[in-house]
Formats: sequence, structure tokens, C-alpha cells
Amino acid sequence: MKRNILFLLLLGLSTIAAPLVAADKSVMSLKQLVETRHVSSVAVSPDGKFSAYTLTVPRTAYEEKDGKHFEELHIVEPNGQSRKFVTGKVAVYNVQWESSSKFIYYQAKRNDDKFTSIYRIAIDGGESEKVVTAKNNIIDFSINFDSSSLVYIAKPAAPKNKKKLKEKGFKAKIYEESVKKSSAYLVDLKAPNKEHKKLSIKDHIRSIAFSPVDNQLLMRVTPTALIDDDYVASQFRIYSRKGKQLKAFKTEGKLTIGRWSKDGKNVAMIGAENKNDPAAGRLYVGNVRTQKVTEPVKNYMGHIKDIEWLSDYQLAYLGHVGTKSEVGIINIDNTSVTQKISEGHFVLKELSTDNSGKVINAIASTSDIPREVVDVSSGKVKRLTDSNAWLSEIKMPKQETIIHKARDGVELQGVFIYPTNYKKGKRYPMIMMVHGGPESHVSDEWLDKYSYPIKHASANGFAVFLPNYRGSTGRGVEFSKMGQADYAGAEFNDLVDAITHLSDEGLIDKKKVGITGGSYGGYASAWAATALSEHFAASVMFVGISNQLSKFGTTDIPKEMYNVHARNYPWDKWQWMLERSPIYHTDKAKTPILIMHGEQDTRVHPSQSMELYRYIKTRTDTPARLVLYPDEPHGNKKSAAQLDYAMRLMRWMTFYLKGSPEKGEMPPYEIDHASQLVTEKK
Repeated sequence: MKRNILFLLLLGLSTIAAPLVAADKSVMSLKQLVETRHVSSVAVSPDGKFSAYTLTVPRTAYEEKDGKHFEELHIVEPNGQSRKFVTGKVAVYNVQWESSSKFIYYQAKRNDDKFTSIYRIAIDGGESEKVVTAKNNIIDFSINFDSSSLVYIAKPAAPKNKKKLKEKGFKAKIYEESVKKSSAYLVDLKAPNKEHKKLSIKDHIRSIAFSPVDNQLLMRVTPTALIDDDYVASQFRIYSRKGKQLKAFKTEGKLTIGRWSKDGKNVAMIGAENKNDPAAGRLYVGNVRTQKVTEPVKNYMGHIKDIEWLSDYQLAYLGHVGTKSEVGIINIDNTSVTQKISEGHFVLKELSTDNSGKVINAIASTSDIPREVVDVSSGKVKRLTDSNAWLSEIKMPKQETIIHKARDGVELQGVFIYPTNYKKGKRYPMIMMVHGGPESHVSDEWLDKYSYPIKHASANGFAVFLPNYRGSTGRGVEFSKMGQADYAGAEFNDLVDAITHLSDEGLIDKKKVGITGGSYGGYASAWAATALSEHFAASVMFVGISNQLSKFGTTDIPKEMYNVHARNYPWDKWQWMLERSPIYHTDKAKTPILIMHGEQDTRVHPSQSMELYRYIKTRTDTPARLVLYPDEPHGNKKSAAQLDYAMRLMRWMTFYLKGSPEKGEMPPYEIDHASQLVTEKK
């Protein structure tokens, strides 16, 4: 134990503020990582002269009070000149332009607001004006074509005396049944009293958008407000402004975005191939008159992320293919597709256009640049914003796409990040960071976040690999279905095959491989520490699955699990599901595992982490630690919890992949946050 005292001391110090190579000022600290800003949305004005964007500003750790990140409103011009509009301790969402381009509308809870309201601010300056407030939080809204009316979505007001009853101890929760549906309310912006008229729609309303030419409303609705219905039972329908259903588009499976064409004759939608398609990544167009739905880009070998109409008949789509992105233009009259935009090394995330369809802005990032606003109108990417000027001083590691084959011949991809001072011929310890879903994918872009401290890790001598194992999106529907009905089978063997490939290439030391991930990536990390323990020297499981049987009964998405993951119910295959659960294999657990979970997680209940911890502690003497985060859901949302998580992750990996721990030894569980406290700035 004595030989590790100095190592433990250095490790404890490094996790607080700086990496082990603290003298190198070009290394990104974990605090800098957590406080990195990024653009979260962009909206081009109808006249194309400005773009409004929201900027995510994390709270300053150790200085500001605990809470979610701030969201500021900024304006950028085509020349890159940016102005602050609504900044500070605010949370601005759902930015929309009024038709004349003179006003920006947005949602926020400001000053003494009890609930989220709708505000507007003039483009030529001045203070924000509250336009609409309701008796509960406003969830979404849309302004009609001539800016005379507004419709918003909100849940009903809380019952009277609810607060008083709670104070008296009457606070029983009725699981699922008490979740209220959202309704739509119409407001005449020209009327002096601005009466709120409730639309007579029985379904739960999830999104709403006025037609650009009249007062018809496109809504995405579900039978209930439960998240499972959002995944398996949503539909796009068209209603009158009084709430009468006029049209409906028949689709099956997941739906996300719906966009009116500029003439109001068509609706473009991003949906799934069918109910067994894991993700909404197909492009559909619904004819408003006939209600017929067509798929203009069939058998797309990627994943469509966003869509924007450029004219009455031209539609731009943003697709992710493998680890890259592309933008195509579709002529819906003959479904011809032409590529328009050369992204270069950028990966695009979101599109926005003006009324003419000639000004196209996007959110984009690279391996060295977090998400920023870019202009792609010319067919090439022109960066407009720079939200983290300090990053120019950070030494960036080399990042590239790796292609290899699984043991059964399936071609796989992933993103590999070299140690910052990589030397050819030297083998490095590696941290494998596994994405969740599994209906998700990793692109060759800015990947750093609190649970993926990539640049910090690479600067400290780690290689990092993020695999797109089978079941990932970005390579067509068939590939994304390859892991179905095979929990922890070939999909997680892909992770071992990636290690073999990278070792054969002489890049890594396969005896010093750690694994981490959240949700389904947490499941992979738990499986790696148990059933595949011989391949991994350390594991950090985050909000992960350990028991497929109990997970089904404690999650808020049981139908989605059946449709796109298991394709079986537990009572169909009790033993199979048990054997595909990490708890079943805890007798094989030799890999030290750090388990972390948010106590308010409804997707993967924290009991999943508790089960794995208790099984390993009872059956083995393998190092295991469980960390719970109060008030955090399925993933940490607040800066302090994010920083604490990143510190614990890197401490665990450094201790087991670069140290020489004795049998059963663990790094300290304490982190000296107290010494870093700073008085909050006024």
C-alpha cells in the first residue's frame, strides 16, 4: 500500500483542477470541459438578414448556485458579426421569428414568472416584452402567417390548494395515471384582452405549427402523455384553428420533425421505416390534399437528422452517413436528389433557412470546434460564431475514423483519438467510450462532454475509441436492427473485436483497456465487467442496465424496448433475458467497476445500479463502488454533478490503467470540492 501513497496523492490533486501534466497550459482541464459553451439552436430570419441562435452556457463550478445550464439568445449577421440579446441567468428556448423579421419570439421563465411564458424582443433593440403567459408552463408555440394569432401547448393548471395539501402531508403520487395531457390554446394577438381559447382535441399534443399560408395547424399527437406513447404511437395530423381534425398522415413507428412546405400543400416528416425501426431517420412527404405519404429517398444508407423546405417543391435534408454528414436537395415532383453542400471536416446537426430558401445556416462542429453557427448557402461551410475563443490555446489530439471487421465479417466503424503526444510504435492504455441507445451513433466531430472527457484523457496519455457497434444508426435501417433480439450478443462482441483490431495495429495495450458508457453504453460497461471481464481492466457504468427482467418492470419505455430492442417480452424468454443480464455473470467479475446513477432516473431505474453493486460485492472481492446523484435524471444535467462525474471517471481509469493497485485496492472516494469553493459573483 505504501508504494501507492504518492500516486494516490497526485491522482487526488489532478482530478480537482488540472490533469497530471498540469504544467502544460495547452491541456484541457475537466473544469474547462464541463464549462465549454455550444450553440444549441439556430433560426434564420424570414428576410435572411439575421440568424438568432441560443447558446448553452454552463454554470461556473464552485462559484454559482447549483442548477441547469443557462441558455442565452444571440444574433449573428451573414458577415459573422454577433450581438448579445438576452443573456445572463436566463433559459431561452424555442426561438421563432415573426413574419416581418422585426421581432423574435421565445419561451422563458424570467424575473418573477411562476411558469414558462412567451416573450418577444425587437430586432432593433429594447427590452423583451411578455406576450403570453398561462396557468402552467408553455411547452411549445407557433405564430400564424400574418402574425395575428398564436397557438401554444400547455398542461392544465395545477389543482387549487395543491401546495397547501402538500404542506399538510397529502402528496401521494399516482404512477402514470396522474400524468396530464397537454392541450392547445389559441390567442388573438390583436385583441385587447388576448383571450385564450382551448382547442377541442382529446389527444396529447407534442408539437404544433401553423401553415405558412393559412390557419391550419400541423400537430404531432399521441393517445397519452407517457413517453412510451411518444416512441410507439405518435401521428401527424392537421387541424383547423378551432381544433377540428381535417387530415391525418398514416405512418408507423417513431416520428420527430414535421415541416410544412412553403405553399402549404405538403408536409415533410422524419419518421421510422416501421414500428421495429429503432430510430426516426427516414424522410417522408405527405400530400395535404390526398393524405398520401411517400418516401422520396428510399433505402437511405444513413440517418436523416433534419429537413428544410427551400421552395414549394425543393426540400433539403441533412443526413448522417457513417461518421460523416451530408446535405441533399430533393425535387419532390420527380424525387431527383442532388448533393449541394460540401461540409469538409464539419459535421452538421441542424438546418435553418430564410423564406427564399437561399440563405441556409446550420449548427456544425469538428473534432476541434464545438457546435457553432455556420453558413452553407454557397455550398461550402463558412463559420459565423466562435463561442470558446480559449480553445485556440488547447493542443488538440489527432482524431480519425477507424474501419474494421467483426469476427463474423460485418464491417464496423468507430472514431479513434490518439494520445496528444503519440509516438508511433508505442502501445497506449485505452478508454473505450460506448454510446447509448443503441439507436444512436458517433460522428467524427466534437465529442467531448462530461462523460466523454476525450481531450483531457488523450493529454494524459490515453488512447480513446468510440465504436459504432451493430445496432448503431447512420448506416441504414438494416444495420440498426442487427442487434435486435440478441441482447449483449454480437453487438458487444463487436467491442472486443475492436480491441483486437486496434491491438493488431500496434496502437494500444490490450491488457490496459477501460470501458465506459451511459444507458445502453452503461449496459455494455456492465457486461464488459462481468461476462467479458477478461478483456477489460477497468469499467465505469453510468445509468446502465444490469437486469433485463427487472428493467422491463421499472422503465418508462416497456413498449419501445419490446419493439426495437428485445423483440420479446420477459415472460416469453425468462431464462434468456436473465442470461443476457450482467447480474447473472457477476461470478466472473474481475474488472474493477465504478457505478454511477441519477436518483431521479425514470428510463433506467437506479435500482439497476444497486442490483449490480450488491451482486458483485456479495459474490466477489472485486473492487466496486456505487455513486448516486440526487435530483439528476437519466444523465447529469447540472455543472457540479457533471464535473464530479468526470473527475471520478478519470480517477478510476487512471488508477487501474496507469497505476499498480494491490488486489482489492480502490482509489479514494473523497474529492476535495470544498477547497475549490468561490463566493458567487453578484
